[in-house]
Amino acid sequence: MTSHLPGWTHTYSGKVRDLYVPEDPSHGDVVLVVASDRVSAFDHVLDPGIPGKGVVLTQLSLWWFEQLADLVPNHVVSTDVPAQVAGRAMICRRLDMFPVECVARGYLTGSGLAEYRVSGSVTGIALPAGLVDGSRLPEPIFTPARKAELGEHDENVPFEAVVATVGADTAESLRALTLAVYGRAEAIARERGVILADTKLEFGTDPTTGAITLGDEVLTPDSSRFWPADLWQPGRAQASFDKQFVRDWLTSSASGWDRASDSPPPSLPSDVVGRTRDRYLEAYERLTGTPLPV
Repeated sequence: MTSHLPGWTHTYSGKVRDLYVPEDPSHGDVVLVVASDRVSAFDHVLDPGIPGKGVVLTQLSLWWFEQLADLVPNHVVSTDVPAQVAGRAMICRRLDMFPVECVARGYLTGSGLAEYRVSGSVTGIALPAGLVDGSRLPEPIFTPARKAELGEHDENVPFEAVVATVGADTAESLRALTLAVYGRAEAIARERGVILADTKLEFGTDPTTGAITLGDEVLTPDSSRFWPADLWQPGRAQASFDKQFVRDWLTSSASGWDRASDSPPPSLPSDVVGRTRDRYLEAYERLTGTPLPV
């Protein structure tokens, strides 16, 4: 975290992002969102971070916001940020956020796969028999989750739980917007040889216009699963453009870490850091068509 930024006061730090508010209230109801290089896995922030990761997250989000601008408004106001955080920060409109993680899945993996193996469904949506890790679903599905407190897991919930939380009309709008964003992004990624397996979105209400607005980050390797299309093979874990490399190392015997214990995870070796950084940068270049100098 950059502790002091001229004109801004630090208010919050999450696993990856740091938030600041303007010292001068006349600057409006905005927040400076800074993406750090921190990396988290299994609800732990790991050491060291991944150099340049925060720049990738911010620049890729900005690129996607442009691709989606005709589908849904977003919270970005400006990228005119302090020099210390240039490239990794954006000034954003404050939103009244919905307490729902809006998840779209086009492929079966992760927590969705675990749920399917038990019940044959994901968040109450019945799926065909015989699906395996990495299977493409007949059509994308909306599988929301309840936001967890810092350090806890998000909980997959049925659509009816979203209705009970935000009301039927808003729940329908969130589902429609989530699937529309996924559909647009999945097609763009596929044209570039990348599979968008699933993604997590966050929406809020713009207090000025009342419009449902896309917030936080969008379609980054932290919030989405991207797989190289030429290596996709259902029935096994997929190669990915995200921090799966970090997760795999942590769960391997090489790390020596027992996840079931209360012990903190070990420091990441330099080769794991370097290879993870390469995957983030490759994701950016594949999707946007432009290398990111970091």
